[in-house]
Amino acid sequence: MNDLILLAILADGPQHGYALKKRAGMALGQPDMHNNLVYPLLRRFVSQKWVTQRKAAGQRGQTRQVYSLTPLGRVALVHRLQQFDDASSAEAFRLRIGLFELLAPPAREEILAARGKYLKAREQRLALLETEMDLGRYGGEVTRFMRQQIRAELAWISRLRRMNRAC
Repeated sequence: MNDLILLAILADGPQHGYALKKRAGMALGQPDMHNNLVYPLLRRFVSQKWVTQRKAAGQRGQTRQVYSLTPLGRVALVHRLQQFDDASSAEAFRLRIGLFELLAPPAREEILAARGKYLKAREQRLALLETEMDLGRYGGEVTRFMRQQIRAELAWISRLRRMNRAC
């Protein structure tokens, strides 16, 4: 997922490494993405020709590396966004929703359908759990809360589908 975040940030335009790690951290709800994640990924992207690297003068006279997404990198980003193999991952799902504008409507629909199918199956398992087991007062409360969250996300998916059809 870190690779998708970095590529998506570069889709907005060239960035130097420090700005990339700051923006990636912000996207993840963290202070910064760690150097040990950012720079190895950038080296890999450069070797795969997804990203170009050039030197530029920094604000304080230092030399910075500026990274730019190539057309091949944009194709790779879109392809990787379309591959939604883990519908159980809420983070992977939300990341793709946040980048839906990079995807065509049919690809968006596939992602929404996959997550919806997963959530419906999970909701059925939780409903069965409630009827088949004595969960106790607090266990039952947790299960009800989880089912409520699933129903809320399914409603959100319905709204996203309507938005997607309107495109």
